Amino acid sequence: MLLVNCSNCRTPLQLPPGAPSIRCALCHAVTLIADPRSLPPPSPHSSSSSSSSSSFHHHHHLPQHYPPQRPPPSYGPPGPPPPAHGSKRALICGVSYRNTRDELKGCVNDAKCMKFLLTNRFKFPESSILVLTEDERDHQRRPTKQNIRMAMQWLVQGCRPGDSLVFHYSGHGSQQRNYTGDEVDGFDETLCPSDFRTQGMIVDDEINATIVRPLPHGAKLHAVIDSCHSGTMLDLPFLCRMDRSGQYIWEDHRPRSGVWKGTSGGEVISFGGCDDNQTSADTSVKLLVFGT
Repeated sequence: MLLVNCSNCRTPLQLPPGAPSIRCALCHAVTLIADPRSLPPPSPHSSSSSSSSSSFHHHHHLPQHYPPQRPPPSYGPPGPPPPAHGSKRALICGVSYRNTRDELKGCVNDAKCMKFLLTNRFKFPESSILVLTEDERDHQRRPTKQNIRMAMQWLVQGCRPGDSLVFHYSGHGSQQRNYTGDEVDGFDETLCPSDFRTQGMIVDDEINATIVRPLPHGAKLHAVIDSCHSGTMLDLPFLCRMDRSGQYIWEDHRPRSGVWKGTSGGEVISFGGCDDNQTSADTSVKLLVFGT
């Protein structure tokens, strides 16, 4: 990865491969990376620093663009590429908070739709899908805090190169004050289990440590978090924002403390229902069919 300084506040930012630009999570300035092939040849009298390629911010000035750094350390085991097809496993949580003031009407339906999609479109075996909803008769399959915690551990347990994992959550999401300095906005994002008012919420730091950090080289995890404040629910080190026209920008969300929030070599993609400072809501698509 390239290491470039923010063109506004000069904070070092790590550029994902192939990204043409990156947004600083601290000052929100956008640094666009120029293609070195499009630049004129360096002057023989220029210094080594001025002969490097350039990036720019808001088309106003041309700050220094840093040359490629040494490759980052590998967090996964060396060896040949993983197999094209491995085991498939999914955890689906739909929390409706039935008969409480927090009740949601679409979350169980979301869970059923996701299971149908995984089994019919992506050929996940039903035996490899764990569904937690309040419709389940087995109390160990209710979306309580303890059950969701145990299920997240089950999702990644024994994960190997080539495995494909899915984590889907539909329910309430919230935020709480962060006191470690690891969050750019000062807040941790949280999931709200069915018993969150008595047992508490599940914080994004725990989610990251449980299902992101252990993911080995060659394994993939796709997460769909359909809740309020879900933009960075997995606490991943990079965030990609895309508008309706398909234009996108990368943001560096690595903690300034240096704590690693990525995987052990695997790949994680998380889709949030909204930004960290936004809320989601139930909606009816067809008569008596609800979703969040």
